[in-house]
Amino acid sequence: MLVQLAIRDIVLIDKLELTFSGGLTVLTGETGAGKSILLDAFALALGGRGDGGLVRQGEAQGGVTAVFDVALDHPARAVAAAAEIDTDGDLILRRTQFADGRTRAFVNDQPVGVQTMRAIGTALVEIHGQHDDRALADPTTHRSILDAFGGLQGPLAQVASAAKRVRAARSTLAEQRERVEAAQKEADFLRHAVEELGTLDPQAGEEAKLAERRTLMQQGEKVARELNEALDLVGGSGSLVPHLSSAVRRLERRSATVPTLVDPSIAALDAALVALDEARAALDAAVLAAEFDPRELERVEERLFALRAASRKYSVPADDLADLRSRYDADVAALDAGEQALAGLEAELTAAEAAYAQAAKRLGDGRRKAAKALDAAVQAELPPLKLEGARFITQITVDEASRDAAGTERVEFWAQTNPGTRAGPMMKVASGGELSRFMLALKVVLAGKGSAPTLIFDEIDTGLGGAVADAIGARLGRLSEQVQVVAVTHAPQVAARAVTHFRIAKDSVKGKTAKGAEKSAERVTTRVVGLAADARREEIARMLAGATVTDEARAAAARLLLGAEG
Repeated sequence: MLVQLAIRDIVLIDKLELTFSGGLTVLTGETGAGKSILLDAFALALGGRGDGGLVRQGEAQGGVTAVFDVALDHPARAVAAAAEIDTDGDLILRRTQFADGRTRAFVNDQPVGVQTMRAIGTALVEIHGQHDDRALADPTTHRSILDAFGGLQGPLAQVASAAKRVRAARSTLAEQRERVEAAQKEADFLRHAVEELGTLDPQAGEEAKLAERRTLMQQGEKVARELNEALDLVGGSGSLVPHLSSAVRRLERRSATVPTLVDPSIAALDAALVALDEARAALDAAVLAAEFDPRELERVEERLFALRAASRKYSVPADDLADLRSRYDADVAALDAGEQALAGLEAELTAAEAAYAQAAKRLGDGRRKAAKALDAAVQAELPPLKLEGARFITQITVDEASRDAAGTERVEFWAQTNPGTRAGPMMKVASGGELSRFMLALKVVLAGKGSAPTLIFDEIDTGLGGAVADAIGARLGRLSEQVQVVAVTHAPQVAARAVTHFRIAKDSVKGKTAKGAEKSAERVTTRVVGLAADARREEIARMLAGATVTDEARAAAARLLLGAEG
């Protein structure tokens, strides 16, 4: 609920701090005292439209801060958390309005966009008046109001889940149908491509290996003679290896007599023999690699040409031909199995639509049952509100073509204001006063079912008095047992039922210069004071009597207060 409201430099308000409690709070005062200003300022903190004209004359900026104490699982906290706002403790909405029209918004001292502030404010507060019955003015909310009244969250969730399955099945079917249709358009090409690529059987990396092999074979012919000549010098008839081996053996026989002189030479010759042996082995391998069959070179070149021709034909690198073949294989398989797959997906969609229809029917039946109960409950509230000849009607129409996550019903609140008149949408056939009373009756019936924790009623009793005003007060009192209610009222019967009573008045104060010196001109400011028991009786007496408060008015006020307590 709203626990505190602070306003500074807004229109006629220089500085104001109000503390609120639960139950019914009323704001009273003479016409023009500033009640509308107070509500305009409050609306600003809830994300309402900013206006530089709201800033008090002579000031550069004004501000409004509203503090709310709500449950940890309240939807407003979820909205704040989604905007990455710290939601520990109270929710504090603060709006700064600059004289040049700019505004800044904060929630729990974190800067936010106005849209975020408005979403949080909407979850926290509903403002209703003769010209601001938002819950009734917007037919798109009527279905959710009926669902909340009927406790239809379970069936509604089932419909939403079924609708999700229908959308998924429809999307899958559409994708498969599009794929098959595209494949059918290119069926001849695909089949030829699959056959051609299947015959070619390209392998990843094959082109590079073939190119390397071709280069090796082409160069091998040129170096073969040099390789053979070198091999003959190392291991052929002209090789020095036998002579060196013989020299080593002779030196080894001398090693025993003069080792210091002979052994280094023997080691060096042994190393040379090992190196020559390694060279011979390398030359043998090179000569073997350089030998090739001219027919192999021809086969390699033909294969390389075929791969590169296919690469150009299908506009992909040769290394991607294998993947392309796999894709074409899959497309042909999809084409061949397409009709069977489509039939299966169509059956799945039919089953999903049937499940949706069943869930939607259960929800629709629940809505029609809830509508009868809602109509009866609201109807019972109308006679005391001087709407005894009126009828409240929950109009339900079915739109089978629009199967959304909330079902097939369209819900709109209708009214018949007098017997014999035509019923129609409430916003079109009810006057401002009638609309406010219909709204109050509806809110009383819906108390505790999806309502914002704080309801503001702005002069919904205008032009009414006596028993009707008393009935309005009684219903505001009942409503305040479920949610916090703040009412701006001119009706003493309403004011008498308040738990908390504020009086709004205008005072004249001396103006100040920038240096603090007094001006001769006076400025008007709005002040709000909480009223204790005696002051409440005096204020209600003023509301009864007007300018001159008589003892009879005081006595009548006392009776109203006593009756309200009873």
